[in-house]
Amino acid sequence: MKIRTAVFPVAGFGTRMLPATKAIPKEMITLVDKPLIQYAVEEAIDSGIEQIVFVTGRTKRSLEDHFDNNIELNKILWDSGRTKLYEDMKRISEMVDVIYVRQKEQLGLGHAILCAKEIIKNEPFAVILPDDIILAKEPVTAQLIRQYERTGGNVISLMKVEECYAYKYGIVQVESRLDDKLFKLSDMVEKPKDTPPSELAIIGRYILMPEVLEVLKTIKPERLGEIQLTDAIRSEAKRGNVYGFEFTGKRFDCGDKTGLLEATINIAASSSELSGELKRIISALKL
Repeated sequence: MKIRTAVFPVAGFGTRMLPATKAIPKEMITLVDKPLIQYAVEEAIDSGIEQIVFVTGRTKRSLEDHFDNNIELNKILWDSGRTKLYEDMKRISEMVDVIYVRQKEQLGLGHAILCAKEIIKNEPFAVILPDDIILAKEPVTAQLIRQYERTGGNVISLMKVEECYAYKYGIVQVESRLDDKLFKLSDMVEKPKDTPPSELAIIGRYILMPEVLEVLKTIKPERLGEIQLTDAIRSEAKRGNVYGFEFTGKRFDCGDKTGLLEATINIAASSSELSGELKRIISALKL
């Protein structure tokens, strides 16, 4: 079955980026010339996604405004002859069908996915965490969809990390290797404190079967009342239906100040418009 829908859990407070996120959603923080959320939405569209579900909170109105049609702004741009900007703004509002679902309480990533259950229905779907910006020739979501078409099961994106950083990630346990980049998984550990089961960390892209939603409904909340997506995927892994794919691309954690800075430099360096200015600025620094 075709992957038509992508779920974007965007209800979080973004505390790692305070004070910038006190008044604006972390997903609306600018990376060079676009908000983080737009990079993720464009990835979904370029991967063939037809419908996007934003699972939002009460402070996320600007996300809706960004993908809405601003008639007044468009008229000003058109009347002033700024046709390129006009076309860019029009394209944003016409990108894809967006559905907004409210997560009334922040009860974990698994709970956020459950909020979109009635829209997903009984179809496989993608999950995209917009904090993770991934530069790749082929969109990472498209890479995962290819592996889903090959395996017919749940597929999660993986990236190698050094053991000293494993505590920051969910780390998978590999049952078998299907090829250089595709693995069948038997288990996973969320932020291991001791020896991790592998060097492969889970990154914020998933292709999930509808059975995961049924498992999520049975997951016991953690101490803080949160329902974790990892617990449901672990359950499916024990049934032999979860695969991990080591994607091709460079990932930046833009929910973190250092990661956002690194992503900004990399995107500017790859831009024909900005790379020269970036070199000038860097060369003028006296560190």
